[in-house]
Amino acid sequence: MSIRKIAIVGGGASGLVASIAASSKGSKVYILERLDRVGKKILATGNGRCNITNINTDITRFHGKDKSFINETLKQFDVPATIEFFEKLGVKCKIEDEGKAYPYSDQASSVLDVLRYEAERLGVIELCGCYVSQIKQKKGIFEIGIKDKEKLAVDKVIVAAGGKASPNLGSNGSGYDLVIPFGHKLIETFPALVQLKLDAPFLKALKGVKFEGTVTLGLGNKELQRESGEILYTDYGISGPPIFQLSRKAGEQLAVGRKPWLTVDMFRDFEYEELMEVLRKRMANACEKPLDFSFVGLINKRLIPILLKASGVIDIHKHCKEVSEEELKNICHKLKMWRFEVIGTQSWTEAQVTAGGIDTKDVNPNTMESKLVKGIYFAGEILDVDGDCGGFNLQWAWSSGYTAGKYASE
Repeated sequence: MSIRKIAIVGGGASGLVASIAASSKGSKVYILERLDRVGKKILATGNGRCNITNINTDITRFHGKDKSFINETLKQFDVPATIEFFEKLGVKCKIEDEGKAYPYSDQASSVLDVLRYEAERLGVIELCGCYVSQIKQKKGIFEIGIKDKEKLAVDKVIVAAGGKASPNLGSNGSGYDLVIPFGHKLIETFPALVQLKLDAPFLKALKGVKFEGTVTLGLGNKELQRESGEILYTDYGISGPPIFQLSRKAGEQLAVGRKPWLTVDMFRDFEYEELMEVLRKRMANACEKPLDFSFVGLINKRLIPILLKASGVIDIHKHCKEVSEEELKNICHKLKMWRFEVIGTQSWTEAQVTAGGIDTKDVNPNTMESKLVKGIYFAGEILDVDGDCGGFNLQWAWSSGYTAGKYASE
């Protein structure tokens, strides 16, 4: 009996785990990676620490057209199985805030190192610098066309080529073109876990201003999502973990031509009336001070003139005793509910993940095999599945990759 040959298109997180799962069952596995080395995106995750998974993983943290599909695949290789898998490879996990799991080494390179070591131990062949241009099926055998190289003939193919996010780290959307000719459909893609662009003339002056606050995304009169944490103004808009969490829903609205809005609360620990009292006392205690100087020590100095002008204060240097109650209310309103129009997201280069992808209705969630072409499997971000920030996207990579590798080898 001949040994089954499996080609894995893409050497990212899902592709590496798929290679280990497949080769551990006796298959001869080839990883075909477009870049000069595998796993580059792993090194960038968790700010270089690799947020391996999240112990609070459940279906509410994932997005896509068919959530039941996502749920079934997550069951195949769940969080406990993931943690056990990595501990067997040598990566001991620690749990931090909000259920995030990191390696004790605090190095993403540790995760990549043990994956590559295990793959090499099992005989996986890494072929880097391989741009896969086409997949053809002839008499039950798949021919992999590789630009400027010889074709590779295999029994099974796992497509783990990623989406469009972070093309500099390996994924540029080329994987879609490999499977669309087989009848698979593409759900429209857009950047997710990405910074938002805002419509405001003063953003360049605010670049680098950072604070703890709450942001709310809405459309018309409806609030869509609210998040809190560290927020950062940029020269084009706004960034920070809360913005990344909101960006998926913002992108959904923008993709269909809607205009969502964003409100920023810079004093989330104060109710509106509480903050008004703080401001009134501040004015009373500094009645002879210039208004703009009176805010020093309360908010970032670079924010002061912009806030006051946006609040309708014409003379920002006037004495505090000259400030009207109406002006004070306007200032308080801006501090608690400064509203901006969201006009876009940053590009694919800045995005951490792809929303949309290959439609999961034509994929078996229990095996990751195509329902249209026997012998083609899927793993990772190429599918219409994306997760929230916090380790959920890597969990999807491990779950889908391990499942695809296991069943492709059986």
